[in-house]
Amino acid sequence: MLKTAVKPKWIAALLFALVVAAVLVLLSQWQFSRSLEKDVAPPSVTEKVQPLLETMEPGHTMTGNIEGQLVTAKGHFDATRQILVASRIQDEKVGYWVVTAFVVDGAPVLEGVAATDEVVIPVARGWIPTPDNVPAAPTGTLEVEGRLLNSEGPVVSPKLPQGQVSALASAELTNVWDVTTYAAFIVSHSETLDGQNVGAAASNGALVPITVTATDQNNKINWLNIFYAAEWIIFAGFALFLWWRLVADDYRREQDELFDFDHDDDDEEDGEEDEGQGGPDGGRAATVPTVHTDTTNHTEESR
Repeated sequence: MLKTAVKPKWIAALLFALVVAAVLVLLSQWQFSRSLEKDVAPPSVTEKVQPLLETMEPGHTMTGNIEGQLVTAKGHFDATRQILVASRIQDEKVGYWVVTAFVVDGAPVLEGVAATDEVVIPVARGWIPTPDNVPAAPTGTLEVEGRLLNSEGPVVSPKLPQGQVSALASAELTNVWDVTTYAAFIVSHSETLDGQNVGAAASNGALVPITVTATDQNNKINWLNIFYAAEWIIFAGFALFLWWRLVADDYRREQDELFDFDHDDDDEEDGEEDEGQGGPDGGRAATVPTVHTDTTNHTEESR
């Protein structure tokens, strides 16, 4: 088989297969490096406070590079649009988030039948241990500063009482509040009114400030890119296997042709030997039958 593999055409095919395999390995390496890349902004960016209007627009989904960003927004709370998010843990205790609609001043108004003149963003103002005696939202025009987080997925919980939900989902709140809502929410750090903080930190324990840190993307792997990287490695191996298979098939054809040639020579030699022996039947000599004559009866008759 080695003699078949070193033929010029198969050496050229091997070089081509090696080039293809090298390209596929490079693609695999690129996919692997992509699996370790982070699509979120570094802390040096997310921990720098930015205006909400410059960070995200209503009607757009949140991208990874702005998730966890510290933002500020000016406007006022709409106390008629407030819900409690159940099963929220704070300091190892289960309680509720108090979430109130915050009307954002200067937010672009969307077009469409369901669009409203006001645009709100849900603001998680604080945590409470029980749903009783929920502190009212501050009134007046103020500035909210907090961490911008992606909207959660809706969760159906029919056992919850009215005014409570299982998840902070903007899509659900849009229907409940009947108002255009950002596809995100803010966890409030401070709520400034006339230069004073009127948020949870200044509520004398009525509201507990929610502890939320920046989105942790450390040591997270994109497994989809890992899968693609493995695919490119398999394709590279298949390119080399295909070359070997073609060489093996060529070698088998050569062996079959050589076997058929030797078999034909043996048949010719057998034919020559048969002809040398002579005879009409298959080259064998004819046998003359022996005739036995009974002379006894003839002798007696002559007597």
